[in-house]
Amino acid sequence: MLKIEGLQKRYGSFLLDCSLELQPGCVTGLIGQNGAGKSTTFKAILGLIRTECGNVQVLGKDSAMLGAEEKQEIGVVLSDSGFSGYLTIRSIIPILEAMYERFDKTFFKEQVRKFGLPEDKKIKEFSTGMKAKLKVLTAISHNARLLILDEPTAGLDVVARDELLEMLRDFMEKDQGNSILISSHISGDLESLCDDVYMIHEGKIILHEDTDILLDEYALLKMEEQQYEALDKRYILRRRKESYGYSCLTDQKHYYMENYPKLAIEKGSIDNVVTMMIRGAAL
Repeated sequence: MLKIEGLQKRYGSFLLDCSLELQPGCVTGLIGQNGAGKSTTFKAILGLIRTECGNVQVLGKDSAMLGAEEKQEIGVVLSDSGFSGYLTIRSIIPILEAMYERFDKTFFKEQVRKFGLPEDKKIKEFSTGMKAKLKVLTAISHNARLLILDEPTAGLDVVARDELLEMLRDFMEKDQGNSILISSHISGDLESLCDDVYMIHEGKIILHEDTDILLDEYALLKMEEQQYEALDKRYILRRRKESYGYSCLTDQKHYYMENYPKLAIEKGSIDNVVTMMIRGAAL
């Protein structure tokens, strides 16, 4: 569905050097701090910026060779894009009909009503949540097969995020061949939605893991210094010195549960993994 190999883009001292793959029927998350390279990656995929080198394949074709028909199968939400604030939903419907051959007007209007979006109110008067829902709804209303979503839940409250994620789950259930590449710094969104996640830091992918494995096999081990000295460190990915001793990240939780029953073991989460991979020290 999407494959990136050796993609590089330099901005001053920052270098994006990224490779990742999105399988058909999967939701893949790209996570990392602000400035890590998420938006740059998305813009490079879409051909919005020039890159130094690398290969990007979208829907089985080189991204530079995509024709109008293939581009109709891609839905996009970028953090810095959207409709003019002076338009209304009613006035953008003809625009969407002209842009997309397979725009589903009936579905679009049903979803507008479902999520309580006012048809005759100027978009600039929408709440942050309303604007976000409209962006995603626009991306999924023309029978796209691939969604590329850059921070679609940023700035939303819990209820608005849940409603937006519901839209994305419905999109995936509609066709088992659909796929989503989504970036977010809100870990709970990715834990409940994504099949796998890539972690990017300072322009480089530093971890790729299935979400189920990350949540089941990764853990934080917390111990005093004496326990740390006696620890089998073969499966320790990162360590961090704490006031009480050490905190260690492992991807073999059950090994340490069985062999070190006295250790305090905290279940893994995307937040824990991100923090330790970035702030922890390698052995």
